[in-house]
Amino acid sequence: MSTENTQPSQAPESTEEKAKKPVPEEFFRQPYSFVRRGDRLTARRQKAWDTYSPTHVLDIPRLRTDTSVAPEATFDPVKIYGREAYQVVEIGSGLGEAIVHRAAEMPEANFLAVEVYTPGIADLLLKMGNAGVENVRVAQANAPELLDNMLEENSVDELWVFFPDPWHKSRHHKRRLVSPAFADKVARVLKPGGIWRLATDWEEYALVMREVLEAHPDFENVNPGAGATEEDPLGGWAPRWEGRTLTSFERKAQEAGRRAHDLTYRRK
Repeated sequence: MSTENTQPSQAPESTEEKAKKPVPEEFFRQPYSFVRRGDRLTARRQKAWDTYSPTHVLDIPRLRTDTSVAPEATFDPVKIYGREAYQVVEIGSGLGEAIVHRAAEMPEANFLAVEVYTPGIADLLLKMGNAGVENVRVAQANAPELLDNMLEENSVDELWVFFPDPWHKSRHHKRRLVSPAFADKVARVLKPGGIWRLATDWEEYALVMREVLEAHPDFENVNPGAGATEEDPLGGWAPRWEGRTLTSFERKAQEAGRRAHDLTYRRK
C-alpha cells in the first residue's frame, strides 16, 4: 500500500498513562456523545496499528484531551491523500466495516473515518490492509470539534452518521450526537448539494433525527413522504442505501428484532 503524502501519527497512550493525567475543567462544559473504552489491543490489531497508523492516522494538534482538535488543525487533501477528490466523511466509523467496504468500491474518492476508540481504529486499519485499500485516512477525534476546527467550509461531498449511540435513557438524551447544533456543523462543511446519510436501529432516535433535519433550513429530504403510514403521515424515510454494507452491529440489531431506519438529506 502507498504511504506517501500522509501525515504521521503518534503511538496511542496506554490506559494507565491517560488515567494519571488531570482532566481539564473544560472537558465537563459540553456533553460528549461518546464514552472512551479500554485501549488494549490484540496482537493482530497491534500489528495493524504499528504498520498503518504512522501513515494513515492523522497527526492532529490537540487542545485539551487526546481526542480534542485544536483551532489550528488543518485538512489538506493533497498532503493527506496526494490528490483532490470526492470527499466522504464517516462520523463514528466503529470497526471500519462500512467505510473500508465503500472505499474499496470507490477508489477514485477520498474517505475520512472519524472515531475515538483505539481498538476500533486498529480493526479498521487491519481491514484496510487486508483489502488493499489506499484511500482511507483516520482522525481519532471528537467529531464536533473536528467539524468546527479541522474541516473547511464547503469541503465535504458526503457525510455519514450510521448507528450512533442512541443514549436511550431520557437523562442522557443531551449526549446524542444528532442535534440542531450538530446539524449546523455538518451544514458548514458540506458542499451545496452534498449528501448527509443517517441510519439508526433505535426508532425513537430515528424520529428525533428526522425532526432535527426537517426543521433545519439548510437541508432538504431526498425522499420526502416516502414510507408514510397512517401512524406516521410525514414519512421521509430513505430506502436502505446499497452502499452501506451489512455490518456486524446491524446484523445483531436485526437478530434482536430492531430494524434500521435510514434518512438521506441534501445540503441546499
